[in-house]
Amino acid sequence: MNGSRTARVHLAIIFGTLILLHFYVRPRLFDTRLAPDFLLFGLVVFAMRSGPGAGALAGFLVGLATDALSPAKFGAATLADTIVGYAAAWGRAVFFADNVLVNAGFVAVGLWLRDLILLMASGTPQGQLLVELGVYSPLQAIITAAAGGLVLLAFRQWFAVRLDG
Repeated sequence: MNGSRTARVHLAIIFGTLILLHFYVRPRLFDTRLAPDFLLFGLVVFAMRSGPGAGALAGFLVGLATDALSPAKFGAATLADTIVGYAAAWGRAVFFADNVLVNAGFVAVGLWLRDLILLMASGTPQGQLLVELGVYSPLQAIITAAAGGLVLLAFRQWFAVRLDG
């Protein structure tokens, strides 16, 4: 197999695993407000390794799938994930993105940004907005970044990430 085809197979295996983790393991872990968001992790990692257009398209698809599963404020997750995918792709140009800690930081910031946009677009009341953005979102961001770091470590050769600072 040539390098490009091997990379696509690796990407398909990783994203298939992330989808299984997100929809099968995540609901069984603990409170979903704190459980790692494997789809967002996959989106940020994909966007950082592709261009802004591909990152925005991936964000749109992830957000559309999320909206389809919880249609209370349809379109809010699509908007939020599209912006996060686009921003993550542009962020790669600014930061050196082949380090595990940098990737984990991008995931944490991306999750918090996604929650901010999602809650604002959903018309969340101010009291609940402050609790979500001040308590639950940072905790979920840290948990997702840690879980994402473990995935990156497990597949570090496929992602071509470094362990040193």
